[in-house]
Amino acid sequence: MKMNRLLVLFFLAVCQFLPVTAQAALPDPTRFSVALELGNLNQARAWLDEGLDPNFEGVLIGTGLMIGAWEGNIPLMELFVERGADLHRINHHGETALMLAAWKGQRAAMQWLLERGAEPNRSNRAEREWTALHYAVFAGHAELTERLLAAGADVNARSTNGSTVVMMAAREGHETIAQRLMAAGANPAMKNDFEEDAVSWAMRQGHYRIAQAFTSAENFAELARAAVARPHAKPLRSVPVSDKIEEHLRQARLAEAQGQRGAALAAYRKALAELKTQPAPPKVGAGKTANETRTAAKTPSALVIRAKRGQPEQQTAALSYSGGEETGINQLLEQARAAEAAGRRGEALQLFRRAAELIKANQK
Repeated sequence: MKMNRLLVLFFLAVCQFLPVTAQAALPDPTRFSVALELGNLNQARAWLDEGLDPNFEGVLIGTGLMIGAWEGNIPLMELFVERGADLHRINHHGETALMLAAWKGQRAAMQWLLERGAEPNRSNRAEREWTALHYAVFAGHAELTERLLAAGADVNARSTNGSTVVMMAAREGHETIAQRLMAAGANPAMKNDFEEDAVSWAMRQGHYRIAQAFTSAENFAELARAAVARPHAKPLRSVPVSDKIEEHLRQARLAEAQGQRGAALAAYRKALAELKTQPAPPKVGAGKTANETRTAAKTPSALVIRAKRGQPEQQTAALSYSGGEETGINQLLEQARAAEAAGRRGEALQLFRRAAELIKANQK
């Protein structure tokens, strides 16, 4: 008994000279992100109780509040705001929680943020920064676009390279949203740092109805004569992709829109690398044996973004699988990789975009 007491006293004496162990229990950015993206509210609360900074940032998305906005996890958002999280904090990509909710189409999370004072515009409107309205329009979320406009979002806000909100609608082919932005006062003639406007972006992507809405009939006819006919392919099968691929795709699209070709190519490469790890869907059809189904399974060949006209809330990202068309897409991807390896980044980016368009045009 005496020996046990001596051991206890020795242990207590040693503990006085040990560093505080609470910090050791705190997470690294990866562990933090994994736990919160899985919605582990108890773990988040325990870390905050141990002294975790409520504005601590994980990998990819950002703070706990930002992860909650991205996932639509309002209890997680409430927890971090109660502990002092900054509603307007910017992550390493220059994004706020409101912007992330807008991109992911998290209507309830976005409304929660707005009701608590999240500002739809940057604090200094003279600065050129991406905004939540850019993101909602880019992703095709009509209802969220309407809500942001009602909250006072600047319809002519400019991104870091001067690209406007309506240019996002033109690039992605969101016709109904483009019309709504025009009604709200969007100016399609505003140019970015590359002397491009919404009309040129719509024409480049083959969204001629949107381009026609932006310009006079005479000017549109002249633009249409100069447009290059786009190839068509047969429909491809698809299955949902992971959030990681969606995040890489998001960064690629944003980097491309900003003119950052190197960053866009890097994000495309990451998305393609993730594609190769995705399981192929079983081939279905009458009269197919299990053995034939296994033999017919293919490796995913591309990433598809689908958005039905008039139903932007149904936008999905998917892996595509094809029969004879797969060869052509793979050739484009190989050509893109070769061009990038040779230092021809502009050409590589065009090839990546062309492969995506070949698939996307037939998913509508």
